[in-house]
Amino acid sequence: MVMDDPSQEILFEVEGQVATITFNRPQAMNAMTWNMYDRLVSYCDELDRNDEIRVAILKGAGDRAFVSGTDIGQFRAFTNPQDAIDYERRTGEVSGRLERVRKPTIAMIHGVCVGGGASIALNCDFRYADPNLRFGIPIARTIGNCLSLKTYSRLIDFVGPAKTKELIMLAKLLTAEEALSLGVMTEIVPTEQLEARVREVADRLATLAPLTLAATKESIRRIQAARALDNEAGEDLILSCYMSDDFRGAVQAFLEKRTFTWTGR
Repeated sequence: MVMDDPSQEILFEVEGQVATITFNRPQAMNAMTWNMYDRLVSYCDELDRNDEIRVAILKGAGDRAFVSGTDIGQFRAFTNPQDAIDYERRTGEVSGRLERVRKPTIAMIHGVCVGGGASIALNCDFRYADPNLRFGIPIARTIGNCLSLKTYSRLIDFVGPAKTKELIMLAKLLTAEEALSLGVMTEIVPTEQLEARVREVADRLATLAPLTLAATKESIRRIQAARALDNEAGEDLILSCYMSDDFRGAVQAFLEKRTFTWTGR
């Protein structure tokens, strides 16, 4: 097996006034490693530091997935409650940093966008997807963990409490049409036209008043933040899932590609 090169797992390129961040593990459907999360934060810092950049596009390598979540193999290292708390806190910090980027951000989504990938996409300002989109957070079917309160809050802001329950509790994956009708996606574009359409939007954003765009982003972020609970308020729920026998067993079953029978313990 060819091992991933950490320096190539996530790429950052600039062309004119548009930066592109590429999640570059197509063989793993662009599942996120700890290194990728850390470097995404660094790239967000670069977006704000470089005044020549006016817009950022985030995309996945290949045509199967934007990001298929966090690489499940990394969860085998979780041995104590602090591991779970630190993971949710860290991924929350990454999502929060992406949300706070002052420049407009566009998620260009081919195919699967689930778990941590869905969270990354929801923290972008715009989401353009092809008709092959499958969007959701199917953790009730896969490894039996839970989300931070901030991520639950973000989902509720997009689709409301009833649809949030449907997405999480029924492990539902939205089709392109469903995601568009719920307002989760900005636009659905034919696969062969998606890249050109996203670049057209990016070029338009680059011509508009950057201070207005930044102020609008930050105003909306502050309004949403004022309504959200602190993540610490949900740590007991995080531990109830991540420290369970179900979680440990489901992670191993997922990696071995076998069905897991839930016990509720």
